[in-house]
Amino acid sequence: IVPGGFGAAKNLSTFALEGPENMTVDSNLEQILKEFHAAKKPIGLCCIATIIAAKIFPGCSITMGQDQEMDGKWPFAGAAQASSGVLKADHQNMDLDSACVDEKNKIVTSAAFMCGKAPIHEIHDSVGQMVKGVVELMEWSLKIAT
Repeated sequence: IVPGGFGAAKNLSTFALEGPENMTVDSNLEQILKEFHAAKKPIGLCCIATIIAAKIFPGCSITMGQDQEMDGKWPFAGAAQASSGVLKADHQNMDLDSACVDEKNKIVTSAAFMCGKAPIHEIHDSVGQMVKGVVELMEWSLKIAT
């Protein structure tokens, strides 16, 4: 699970400094995520960290909430637009009560603090949905393996 926050956009990737066109992902993190993906291990990302999946796995299904600002409720809608535009991910518009589960790629994402107007318990629930999705994919993978 990769947490979000400005560090994901500035330190784990260069999205905050270079935008989607020129962004890079920390080489260690990129290697780990590619190895997880190749091994079909579930990956969870929330908030702005989701942009990392969009960069590494073009075509994957993700969510960063909504791709329209909606009077300031989703102030980072531009990142969602960049994920599907420049980075070619399949961005799903979703609210905080659900996570996007890409079963093919074993990637689970949720919006978390991408929503600018939500009580903290809704942010908590968003992250919880992402964790729940990762756990369910792990359980599903274990059932197939046995």
